[in-house]
Amino acid sequence: MIIVGETLISEEIFDEYFLCDLNACKGACCVEGESGAPLEQDEISQLEEAYEATKPYMTPEGIHAIERDGLYQMDYDGDLVTTLVYEHAECAFVYYDENRIAKCALEKAYLEGKTSWKKPMSCHLYPIRLSKLKDYIGVNYHRWPICKPACECGSKLQVPVYKFLKDPLTRRFGAEWYEMLEDVYRLWKEENKEG
Repeated sequence: MIIVGETLISEEIFDEYFLCDLNACKGACCVEGESGAPLEQDEISQLEEAYEATKPYMTPEGIHAIERDGLYQMDYDGDLVTTLVYEHAECAFVYYDENRIAKCALEKAYLEGKTSWKKPMSCHLYPIRLSKLKDYIGVNYHRWPICKPACECGSKLQVPVYKFLKDPLTRRFGAEWYEMLEDVYRLWKEENKEG
């Protein structure tokens, strides 16, 4: 583990490779899993503000799920998560493009200038998961078999996890923190060459 500012980082974000390959996985991370996307408490108001502008991009099933169950729920672990269409089904904010790839309606609304909030940080940061520790924020790499194509693509093109996630890491921790992370990566790489 490496300390960078307020974070405790797993070295796996340096030595594992990752680059989403949506043509291979079809956006499976938006439709698989036991619960919706994890939400921070301060994201609830952003989700509420973005909903009306996002609705036109959503599926009828997603809209129905939100009207039935609300914008978010508490999962079995007591965490706030986005609503699912059905239990163990896709996130209510999923839409499918012309190639039947699952994508995020929240992000589409943002990219089209309809909202100022892109999507939940947990989605934007994936495959990194954050955890609250006593004195730090843990920054860990999360493995999921459905992301095997992303691991293969990243490995082929030699894209470390942290580089793939430059934008969301900068969004979460700031540009200065990301520059420090890059400096740490260079030192880490040199040390590992020597070892």
